[in-house]
Amino acid sequence: MGFVQFYFGLPIAMVIICLVFIPMYHKLKVYTAYEFLEGRFDLKTRSLTAILFLVQRGLAAGITIFAPAIILSAVLGWDLLSLNIIIGFLVIIYTVSGGTKAVNVTQKQQMVVIFIGMVIAFYMIMSQLPADITFSKALDIAGASGKMKVIDFSFDLSNRYTVWTGILGGTFLMLSYFGTDQSQVQRYLSGKSIRESQMGMIFNGLLKVPMQFFILLIGVMVFVFYQFNPSPLNFNPRAAEEVVKSAYASGYKELEAEHIEIENSKKIILADGFQREETAQIQELNSRDLELKVKSKLIIDQIDREQPLEKIESNDKDYVFIHFILNNLPRGLIGLLLAVILSAAISSTASELNALASTTAIDLYKRNRKEEKSEAHYVKATKWFTLGWGILAISVACVANLFDNLIQLVNIIGSIFYGNVLGIFLLAFFAKFVKGTPVFIAAFITQALIIGIFILDWLPYLWLNLLGCILVMGIAIGIQLFNKQKNESEIA
Repeated sequence: MGFVQFYFGLPIAMVIICLVFIPMYHKLKVYTAYEFLEGRFDLKTRSLTAILFLVQRGLAAGITIFAPAIILSAVLGWDLLSLNIIIGFLVIIYTVSGGTKAVNVTQKQQMVVIFIGMVIAFYMIMSQLPADITFSKALDIAGASGKMKVIDFSFDLSNRYTVWTGILGGTFLMLSYFGTDQSQVQRYLSGKSIRESQMGMIFNGLLKVPMQFFILLIGVMVFVFYQFNPSPLNFNPRAAEEVVKSAYASGYKELEAEHIEIENSKKIILADGFQREETAQIQELNSRDLELKVKSKLIIDQIDREQPLEKIESNDKDYVFIHFILNNLPRGLIGLLLAVILSAAISSTASELNALASTTAIDLYKRNRKEEKSEAHYVKATKWFTLGWGILAISVACVANLFDNLIQLVNIIGSIFYGNVLGIFLLAFFAKFVKGTPVFIAAFITQALIIGIFILDWLPYLWLNLLGCILVMGIAIGIQLFNKQKNESEIA
């Protein structure tokens, strides 16, 4: 639940975007966010910023293809490689053929499916808990297992999600994402008016935090459900199948037997509902179970190393909800909830491919062509760029893995680049005395430093947004002032 703090900066960012970014973009009548930078700075700064966007968003598009592939691999038993290719080309087809309009129309439909599916999922989970386990009791059980730590005011830099990372790092991430990322900027660039675009942003700021809280709460209720119902040692069905066929089967079965014993012990404790004095027992059993899961993942990783041609994923966090859906819901609802997950992932992928193609066409291809071409030519070129980026995204999906979880991975990729990009835009808006060359140099230095800090793991990823923004602004202003002082001394 602590992940909801990640969104605490969103309302702040939405207000700033409504007051500063949206009026500016509409006034300039641009197709992409990066067109503005050439007029303010120069072509090389515009091109570099566009490339930074293309790199990080191209990687993220691959991850959003990988997400639904995991789901279908669990449902259909197909391999991830084939599903990455199939899903990727499905998205490419309607994005290439329909463009921005197709993306907008399908996203409205997908959002309706997502909301209906989430409400039904929550209802079905609660209805399958024991009769004496009320919602408040369920929250008590989740709290006893450490699942309800929503707010953290600590200044511990090793903790990724606190109020401070959410408000400071989160604000800068959301400013970067909604204010400079073409996949989001294109939404309000195509709005009928400034007011319509601002209303969209305000509703986003008001609804996103409670919606994300509700999504996370569904996950917590799934955890509570598995306190009363049997669960596998590893939720990835293919991993379990491979272990059974391996030389490690007997050792894995021993771990499974211990896991079942722990589950039965929890059921005995929770048979009379839940009493607060039982918290210590529940926590001790959960710790023992977690140790078993770690040992099981080591076995799966060993099998994966021994047969490198077939990837076997030991990280099962993104399979938990899928397991619940497939094993505990009626078939019609299984279809609906799978559609919910697919819709969420495909919606993101289509938007990203559309933004990648338009940025490539406008900021790189069109801007650097010497001869004039018709609008029809650039529309056709954009479709080819969509296809190209789609194929690249599929390639990234084919080599991806789950890390901690997929949404976190997408945000980590963004955080490595977003602070730098936001700093460039803030310099453009507010530091009128800074010229293009200092910004260009500062952006290169900042990006190298942020990548180095991330690799060395010196800061939680959300802080990289704030640090990147401060670094690029500070370095650019420093270079500009140094050049000014140098020029003045030469004249003197």
